[in-house]
Amino acid sequence: MQNRRQFLQTSLTAGAAMLATPALTGRARAATTLTVASLFGDDKPETKVWVKIGTLLDQKLPGAFRLNIVKNGALGGEKEVAEGIKLGSIQASLATTSILSGWAPEIQILDLPFLFRDRQHVRNVVEGEIGTELKKKLAAQGFVALDYINYGARELLAKQPITKPEQLKGVRMRVIQSRLHTKLWSSFGAIPIGIPITETYNALQTGVAGAMDLTKSAYAGFKLYEVVPDMTETNHIWASGVLYFSQMFWNGLTDAQKPVFQEVASEGARYFNQLMVEDETSSMKLATAHGCKIFQPQEKSEWEKGARSVWNDFAPIVGGMDRIESIRSAA
Repeated sequence: MQNRRQFLQTSLTAGAAMLATPALTGRARAATTLTVASLFGDDKPETKVWVKIGTLLDQKLPGAFRLNIVKNGALGGEKEVAEGIKLGSIQASLATTSILSGWAPEIQILDLPFLFRDRQHVRNVVEGEIGTELKKKLAAQGFVALDYINYGARELLAKQPITKPEQLKGVRMRVIQSRLHTKLWSSFGAIPIGIPITETYNALQTGVAGAMDLTKSAYAGFKLYEVVPDMTETNHIWASGVLYFSQMFWNGLTDAQKPVFQEVASEGARYFNQLMVEDETSSMKLATAHGCKIFQPQEKSEWEKGARSVWNDFAPIVGGMDRIESIRSAA
């Protein structure tokens, strides 16, 4: 933790100096270095997307920018990274909308359980008026979200099969540090515990928690099949995210550079979404080879009843029940 604080302090000072210097566009001068945070290693989409973006930037703005990709959660979990983005000590990363809801509560509309049918349904919404509106909410908090990404559906993970909502009663469950996620699992009688993703393996291994939810890719990425081997394919939340930059860094770009960053970020987002689909397949092959067992949920109406209580609670925050229902029924 001390090393991370020292890094952030040093990076913040360096970032301020960087922004005070005119942007460099030629190879005759040193490239501007961006610190980019990734929770995973070289083999996962969360890191590969930044390698791709770095290559695209160098093609379009030769020698102007260099990405220093800090991997494997070395700069902390999503919340710590978001704080670094806001401060300007980290210039770019990916984030789930769940984490950013602490700054922009309205974005939780993308996190409502059992609202979206599939990836395309989510994409249709974020490419429309709602997606544009949410980007403005994030920008007001110091986060420049250039495009949306999709991590896949969240599934229920446990030490033993849980296929009915009543089986969650009394289960200590690791949740994202978000009121929406806490409310969802509380509605089924679970005991939610907010734990950063980078600390989750140990919490499950030591019995601090006995269940959680996560996407298939991240499940394999963190080797959680070793501690929660039973997966129920609830598909309860389609985990949206953003590819985002620090407002401090963004403001230091020239008017000519900003459209280039937008272009490469959007191309990067499309690349990431494609990688995630492919990674889910390989992730589940790995997980099942290491003992993961897959189950289907029962009593679907009871699962959705718990979700409906979340809709009712969050409707005033995300724009009203009419907006939620319009998304639900959208083509």
